[in-house]
Amino acid sequence: MPAIIHIPDAYLDSKLSALETNTLKCMLIDIASYNRATDSVAANLTEITGTGYVAGGCAVTCTVTPDTTNHKTVITFTPAGWGGATTISATGAAIIDTTDGNKIVAVDDFGATISSSGGTYSVAAITHEFSHF
Repeated sequence: MPAIIHIPDAYLDSKLSALETNTLKCMLIDIASYNRATDSVAANLTEITGTGYVAGGCAVTCTVTPDTTNHKTVITFTPAGWGGATTISATGAAIIDTTDGNKIVAVDDFGATISSSGGTYSVAAITHEFSHF
């Protein structure tokens, strides 16, 4: 029988909490170009272009909520948006940690192409739950 490995709550929570003070960006991407096995930094992704979209993405923040009773941590990244008369189409978004070498922190697959034509383009809050088991 394989061994069961547990990550101590305090260790994982302390590592994830660093995200709350790092500079994070939400970047719109072509999800078809994302390879979860090999892509680790923003340069590996295919960023979209469009009217009103600023290359490199827009600033977001996150909250890290430890749950030591259930041995998990929930991370929520704030919504992102590009205002004005945008013309943008994307199939995914990536959260990039610019404080830590532009590393990819999270990727959201929209499941379809989401477009704007003359209005605001928004990405809803992104939430990830990590089990400590």
